[in-house]
Amino acid sequence: MTTPFDHQPGTGAAVPPPQCPAHGLGPGGLRRLYGTEAEQDPMGLYEKLRAEHGPVAPVLLHGDVPAWLVLGHSENLYMTRTPSLFSRDSRRWRALQDGTAAPDHPLAPVFTWQPICVFADGAEHERLRGAVTDAMAHIDTRSTRRFINRYSNRLVNDFCQDGKADLVSRFAEHLPMMVMCQILGMPEEYSEQLVQAARDMIKGTETAIVSNAYVMAALNRLVAQRRSAPREDFASRLITHPAGLSDDEVGQHMRLVLIAAYETTANLIANVLRMVLTDPRFRAQLSGGHMTVPEAVEQTLWDEPPFTTIFGRWAVGDTELGGQRIKAGDALVVGIAAANIDPVVRPDPSASMQGNRAHLAFSGGAHECPGQDIGRAIADVGVDALLMRLPDVELAMGEHELSWTGSLMSRHLDRLPVTFAPRPPQDIMVAPSPAAMPPARTDWEVTSHAPAEAPAVPRPAPPAEAPATGTPAPAATVPGQRGTAPKRLWRALTSWWRGY
Repeated sequence: MTTPFDHQPGTGAAVPPPQCPAHGLGPGGLRRLYGTEAEQDPMGLYEKLRAEHGPVAPVLLHGDVPAWLVLGHSENLYMTRTPSLFSRDSRRWRALQDGTAAPDHPLAPVFTWQPICVFADGAEHERLRGAVTDAMAHIDTRSTRRFINRYSNRLVNDFCQDGKADLVSRFAEHLPMMVMCQILGMPEEYSEQLVQAARDMIKGTETAIVSNAYVMAALNRLVAQRRSAPREDFASRLITHPAGLSDDEVGQHMRLVLIAAYETTANLIANVLRMVLTDPRFRAQLSGGHMTVPEAVEQTLWDEPPFTTIFGRWAVGDTELGGQRIKAGDALVVGIAAANIDPVVRPDPSASMQGNRAHLAFSGGAHECPGQDIGRAIADVGVDALLMRLPDVELAMGEHELSWTGSLMSRHLDRLPVTFAPRPPQDIMVAPSPAAMPPARTDWEVTSHAPAEAPAVPRPAPPAEAPATGTPAPAATVPGQRGTAPKRLWRALTSWWRGY
């Protein structure tokens, strides 16, 4: 039995030359995980690979370096939960050992081994990962949600008087970085350049290595400051943790947390807002109380996961996975988006997944994202704050005109232009006042899957006034919602929700 990687050029087989763009195929007829097809229609590419090869498919990375893309949900879980067979130590990669994947490879910032938990297994992974999770455990959730809300309203204040904005560049790309800089302990480092460097360094571009160096320089400055004068922040807790992390280990782990939380959350916010703005049923469930913002976020994690793939795992020895023979040193890619639409676990991709967290948006196993709750909080509070301030927000272009920029690991929305009635800025230190409800919209354009509607259930008439103490947090105010809460109740609700 041979594997697709056994093909060697020059054997007489009629195959496209290296870098041939035709149909996204490379040497041996293997499909590329980069280029036009992979970037413009990754889901379509995954389905082609599934039809051709089953749950595990041979693919080519940048420079036509071979790897395996794991498409099946159960196969991804098995791979991520079995480090004895599939290691996170990239030094095992045969392409790295023979020079096929050179140090200047566009994906080098992603696969180059570093002294961090992402590239460790066993006891070393437990030591490093334990320091990260312990530092995260000390993050004040209530205080963080207040910061998220204030930063969200600060961003909205920057464009609310204009009556129009691009919610990707003016909101989704900035909110996660503002919050993460605050959590790490370096709010003064937040800048447009840091935002763009964070986005660029995982794209596999020619400037990725330079962008990585810029981010690391900011983090190393923070490590030096906190080593001499610790404070109550994430960086200081890593430095003073009993695991005894070196300065290099601290800096690299902060890079890991910053970039993982930033990229995923920026994409998640943009995807949730796109669903709200383009799908009337999705929006109606929010406005009608059939879906909360956190539930909307969870549905989006199924349909539009912020990371489409994660690279990678490396085979410890010869083995089999999904009917394919994997050789020692082979690279494997966690197929997050492909696994989320695996027909074995999700026969109907249009079905609502409310209440189901079996998606792989945050990977799985021992290396499952430790900061996923922070990402969820940023998206939940941020989307809620924006919709509360701009309840009449509408997409300013046809849904078919939206475009995405793709890379190996993610696919993010280029622009999300919207319009709304201009309104004055609000004091970000106090709870915002609800805006007037807009008229119902009838000219919807729907091209995305809609969650299944819940059956109608008769509801008793609400009491005239509910007590303020212990009242649940309010849902986001969105178009189509009828009526407003009494002022006294509204003040109690918003005060409880934001922690004032």
